[in-house]
Amino acid sequence: MKLFALSVCIFVATVASSSADQARVEDLSFSSVTLADSDLLSGRDGKPVSVTGKLRVPGTTNEKVPAVVLLHGSGGAGGPGSTVDGWSTELNQLGIATFAIDSFTGRGITSTVMDQTLLGRLNMVADAYRALNLLARDPRIDPNRIAVMGFSRGAQSALYSAMNRFSGLANNNMRFAAHVVFYADCTTTYLGDTDVIAPIRLLHGDRDNWNAVAPCRGYVERLTKAGRDVKLSEYAGADHAFDNPTFRKPFLVKGAPTTRKCQLMESADHQILNRATQKPFTYKDACVEKDTTVAYNDAADRQAHLLVRDFLTNVFRIKH
Repeated sequence: MKLFALSVCIFVATVASSSADQARVEDLSFSSVTLADSDLLSGRDGKPVSVTGKLRVPGTTNEKVPAVVLLHGSGGAGGPGSTVDGWSTELNQLGIATFAIDSFTGRGITSTVMDQTLLGRLNMVADAYRALNLLARDPRIDPNRIAVMGFSRGAQSALYSAMNRFSGLANNNMRFAAHVVFYADCTTTYLGDTDVIAPIRLLHGDRDNWNAVAPCRGYVERLTKAGRDVKLSEYAGADHAFDNPTFRKPFLVKGAPTTRKCQLMESADHQILNRATQKPFTYKDACVEKDTTVAYNDAADRQAHLLVRDFLTNVFRIKH
């Protein structure tokens, strides 16, 4: 499997320090691949691509620190739908380094909001594991305390990267210590998707009409029956992007496609099928709808921040 064998390349583009948050900020590039979901699921090779990310390392200690890989949503790393910078600042204040990946720019993509076919929905799994390889080699980072956290499109990869079938993507079969998942698309049932080890926490608004919470409930139920460490926190009255203050006034994303009414599955030959038709899924399928809502919810945001802080402090064994 050539995909698993590709080495990580590191390039330091810029280095800066910020007295405001006492974090060292570095722009890094690393080698990843661009490939279809079916190729990733079957372990096939992809097209090499250089992906960038912003590493922020707290400057408050000389000891190795834990880290979180951050995966953005369909609006891109710097789009209006991204809360990555805010979460980076908060995690840095806890003594946690962050590596915010930009999975779009190096691939010539600005946004997938209106066209989700521009990049495989699981492609960021590959990016996340390449980032894990990179961080594990950094002398400032504790390789055994690296988690992944994603939002919307990025959350889908943050969630399913927990599957053991992807262990070959990491050097020395390393795994993420935890998976934090904000309003993910859980409509697809993958082969072996209950075979996970690391703890998973899903955070979701019960009024989300972009990525409906119901499929996530079903997945969490299956994981729980399999004895996995997983919890779903639902926030009453919360919509998609409930942690993004940019959308204090609810915003209708007119024309944005959503699979909220679809039921998808991975076939034995690793194709993504529409369960209703048993044919390969496309965004022209009848189950695909359009128009989605994004809206900030102060109560949900505050609860989510408390949950993430408590969860990662426990997982990383941070003492204050």
